[in-house]
Amino acid sequence: MDKFNRLLNRMRGTLEDLEKAIHGIMLMSSDLDLMFLSLQNGKVPDLWTDVSYLSMKPLASWFDDLIKRCEFMNDWLVNGQPNAFWISGFFFP
Repeated sequence: MDKFNRLLNRMRGTLEDLEKAIHGIMLMSSDLDLMFLSLQNGKVPDLWTDVSYLSMKPLASWFDDLIKRCEFMNDWLVNGQPNAFWISGFFFP
């Protein structure tokens, strides 16, 4: 769960920084510019893949997969240990 939280925090932070850069509140760094281009092209940004699980999926499929993985972990946390484990849903199975 710590690894998922790290990824989600990185996503939140970089998206907030990108929004600020687009609005001219802060400077657009080269990392944010590459992230912006990746998002436009439907690819997972390198800033996220650095702390993410391995995946070759395009951005939309990767994001859907991330939501399912987080829902699995949240269900486990809220409802207790599941009867069956989604092994590939773990960060590094």
